[in-house]
Order: sequence, then structure tokens, then C-alpha cells
Amino acid sequence: MSRLDRLRMGKVETRHFQQFNELLRYVFQVTKKELQKVGWEEREIALAKLPVLEKADVLGWFDGEKLISQLAVYPFQVNIFGRTYEMGGLTGVSTYPEYANMGLMSKLMRQALADMQQRKQSISYLFPYSIPFYRRKGWEIISDKMTFEIRDNQLPKVKKVTGYVERLNTEHPDIRTVYRNFSSMRHAAMIRNELAWDEYWRWDLDDLTAAVYYDRSHQPQGYLLYWISKDVLHVKEMVYIHQEARTGLWNFISAHFSMVSKVEGNTFTNDPLAFWLEDGDIKETITPYYMARIVDIKQFISQYPFKAVSTDTQLTFMLDDPILEWNQGIFTLHVNDKGQGKLFESENSPDFSLDIQTLTTMLLGYKRPSYLAIIGRLASDEQTVEILENLIEREIPYFSDYF
Repeated sequence: MSRLDRLRMGKVETRHFQQFNELLRYVFQVTKKELQKVGWEEREIALAKLPVLEKADVLGWFDGEKLISQLAVYPFQVNIFGRTYEMGGLTGVSTYPEYANMGLMSKLMRQALADMQQRKQSISYLFPYSIPFYRRKGWEIISDKMTFEIRDNQLPKVKKVTGYVERLNTEHPDIRTVYRNFSSMRHAAMIRNELAWDEYWRWDLDDLTAAVYYDRSHQPQGYLLYWISKDVLHVKEMVYIHQEARTGLWNFISAHFSMVSKVEGNTFTNDPLAFWLEDGDIKETITPYYMARIVDIKQFISQYPFKAVSTDTQLTFMLDDPILEWNQGIFTLHVNDKGQGKLFESENSPDFSLDIQTLTTMLLGYKRPSYLAIIGRLASDEQTVEILENLIEREIPYFSDYF
């Protein structure tokens, strides 16, 4: 019997926890010493990933009783142009090196995506440790992360606002209230359930602090999550419902002028901080952040809110998917004057052709049809590109979570 014949695919359960954790730690080279540097004790390290096995759908390959390859899918939800989508959050993708190049992960992903389809999770997000690898599996970049560095003498001058800021514990319910309102307004954002919040806080330091902005009616309208270390104020995330809350939170940051030498942090939007600041000569670095892939194109389109146009629109396209046969073929898209879309298999001549990666990033608004046509990712004539431009909302995806 060959080694491949010995292997079996199966569900990874809580009884496999030690093997699950060991495989993750080996592949991602996370040592006990490194985790303890940020304040994690041995028991906390062990328990940190237990919720994955308890709440996620975890698949693996076993060589006898030994777990040698695995991935996990979290049950999440995201806001796509105001519609709530069930999202399969892919994480923990790992295989021991002696079992590499055997096609094990491709088969695990194919099964995980099939399971997502059954659970009506028509879209999947992941954080890529290798963009080329996940592109070959059908995922594409859909969001950016911008890091910034502002010197103390570049902090914005304090501006008058009608509200006020309070420093609170990160567990304060007003933080969740603000984020819930914010995520209902921001395209592609995570709609955080308890599991998503647990993952959001999982690796944070104990000295993380929240500053919440309240308006004149004492309603929370924004928050800042931050910590101060070695004369640097680090911003984990700033969320605000309106610009006054943004100004109030920056007033709070500027009040640290005598305490810190600079401010460093992250933003997850296409709104460059440099343009907003009076002294915009700051350091900003934009990097790709999360990737996504449409799991089932028919399910996805049935929920998708196209822009309402004056007349019904019909387009036929050829779609390719490297893994999923139900996303392959020729489809006709019909969009009525209310922006409701319906997709069905077709024998018509296609107006355009593309792969699932391109379709995902286009429908999520990360890259526009006109740009994708220019770089050769969308094969289409100018008239069809213009129709697609008019059908897809213009809003850059926002995603600030990590799992």
C-alpha cells in the first residue's frame, strides 16, 4: 500500500486538538517563546485555538491516526452593498512538508467549498499567506490595509466639536454598538457575531484601551482602540459614524502631544489620511489585505444588489473557475429595473468572459470593470464594459478583521 492510499479525509474534532495546534504552530512557525513575549501563558496558548474546533468546520487528512493536513471554515457574515451574506472564513490552512505536493490541500479546499455551498455561504474570505497560491484556487484581493506614521509635530490641531471622548474598557457595550451601526453602513465589512469578536480581540495586549466619542445627546458615534508603548501611540482601529466623531477622536490623539513622539496605526479604507491632515507629509504604506472568492455564483447573484437602471439589462458571459464546476460555463445575467439580478445557464454567445477571481473583485468593487478590461482580466467590448460600470455600485470594500 502506498502512502497516499493510507490517507483519509475526515472531520477534525476537539479530541484532535493537540495535533491541530501542533500542526498550526509548526507550519506558521509560532513558538511558545514568541507568544509568551506578548504576555501569553502556556494555558492561554493552548486554549487560544480551541474555539476553532468547537465553532468552525474543520477538515483534515489523516495518516492513520496522525493529522497531517487541515483547514478550518468559520461561520461569519459580511455586509455587501447593504445585503447580509453568509461568509465562510477560511483559516488554518496547513500541511506538514513531508506530505506536500500530493494534492491534499486542493482536495480539502474543494470539499470545504462544497460544504460552504450546502450551508449557503456564497462567498469566502481569507487572509493570504501566499497571494499566488490562493489566486490559483480562485480567491482574489478585495481589500487593502494602510499603515501610517505621523510625527508629533504633524498631529492635527484641535478643532471644536459638540461631543466628548471617554476612555473605557474594551469590553464596554458602546464599542459594539458603534461597530454594529458602522458595519451596517460599510460595504464588505464583517458583521461581527460573538465568534468574530473573539477572533478580533484574540491576540491583543492587555494594555489595549478604548476611547469612545459621544455626541451632544450622549450617543456613541465612534471609537478608537489604541495602546501606548515606548513613546508611540499605536492605533489598532478607528471607527466613526460621521466626520465630527472622526475629528473628536483625532482631538483626543492630539492631546497626547507631550506624551508621544509619533502615532502609528492602520486604516482599512481608500481614504488617505495624508489628504485630511494639515501637514500631509506623512508616511503611508498600502498593502493588499484580505482575499475573497465567490463560492456559488447563482446563490451570490440572487442576493446581489445591482444599481437600478431605467430598463431591464441582459448580458451573457463565460465564466471559468479553477476548482468548482458549478461556476464554470456560459451564464446569462438578467437585471431588472430595480437592480435585482437573476442568473441562469445559457447557450447564447457571450458578451464578455472572465474567471471567478476577476468576477469576485469586480462585483465587490475593489477593481472597476474598465480597469480590469484594460489589464486584460476582462475580455469585453467597450459597450459591455460601460454597461457593467453602470450596474455595479461604486464603493471600495472595508474589512478590518483578522481570523
